[in-house]
Amino acid sequence: MSSPEHLPRLFIPLDAAEGAARAGTSCLLSPAQARYLGTVMRKKAGDPVRVFNAEMGEWLATLGEIRKDRGSLSLTEPLRPPSPLPELVLAFALLKRDATDMVLRMGTELGVTRFLPVITERTNTHRTNPERLEAIATEAAEQCERLDIPTIAEPCPLASLLGAWPEEARLFTAMERAEDRGVTLHATLRDARAGDGLLIGPEGGFSDTECRALLARPAITPISLGPLVLRADTAVAAGLALMGDGLRSAQD
Repeated sequence: MSSPEHLPRLFIPLDAAEGAARAGTSCLLSPAQARYLGTVMRKKAGDPVRVFNAEMGEWLATLGEIRKDRGSLSLTEPLRPPSPLPELVLAFALLKRDATDMVLRMGTELGVTRFLPVITERTNTHRTNPERLEAIATEAAEQCERLDIPTIAEPCPLASLLGAWPEEARLFTAMERAEDRGVTLHATLRDARAGDGLLIGPEGGFSDTECRALLARPAITPISLGPLVLRADTAVAAGLALMGDGLRSAQD
């Protein structure tokens, strides 16, 4: 058998397993997974794969019969126990489709546990395709070896996000030219702790009205991502990399 690291890796929802995770437990494949394994990967009954979810961790499994749009597998042996990631929330102004897709993909790879799409004054789209975004996050989780799938909220106005934000958690906010607004930046993203969030605005940044509303909130911690003006999706990657470093340091 090939090394487990080189086997196909699939997310199995909790309700797809017929019982608790143990050797011999049967799990149903989704139609898309059955088509991928049977048609694209040319897998057949008896072939090994890896499967995972947050509750059971990662398991080696053996495929049962695969047909055009259905199939099943049986758990064989555990490979990794459940290992929850520290809570990391990304609130971001919705972008054009490709850029939003990129934010979901990069955020999943960088450890985001909850995505909060936000509508701001300069947001140029107000709609999302939940099924598409969930599929992107699931595919990214399968590829990057994490054990859970991040949750993705429905888009909400910035004011609603601020009103619902928990008092005990900080919301680090990337704010361009903060010094020009008289804001002194003391904190960095490496100060982040589990449960804190990162807020990235739209292309063009937050409006003056939004900046005033943000700075009036005690939970808002303005931060800088450097002297250059970054694209929104680039700012997400830079911010999450720094924030993830802080979370990992806090766990050590």
